[in-house]
Amino acid sequence: MNDVHAWLMVAVIAAVTALTRFLPFLVFGGEKKPPQVVERLGTVLPGAIMAMLVVYCLKGTTFSTAEGWLPAFLGVFVTAGLHVWKRNTLLSIVGGTVCYMLLVQLVF
Repeated sequence: MNDVHAWLMVAVIAAVTALTRFLPFLVFGGEKKPPQVVERLGTVLPGAIMAMLVVYCLKGTTFSTAEGWLPAFLGVFVTAGLHVWKRNTLLSIVGGTVCYMLLVQLVF
């Protein structure tokens, strides 16, 4: 890949990223109110995405031994507990991940 190709690729990626960030403000900006379906998706999708991520993270969990399921479920409980306690998504995800990795690397 030459330099021109790399710069063009970066420019296209930046333009598409900017377009996806600014398009809602261009379409719904000003006095326009978003359609009801868009407002409903804004309230429903965050929880649905988190639930889908939990399922994705736990899909490879095996229940034949405690080493297969205990670290994952303790990580989930730490994540949920931190989120209920602090209501900080970043802290919850990082805390649960660190708990899981410490359990996998040091305990199990």
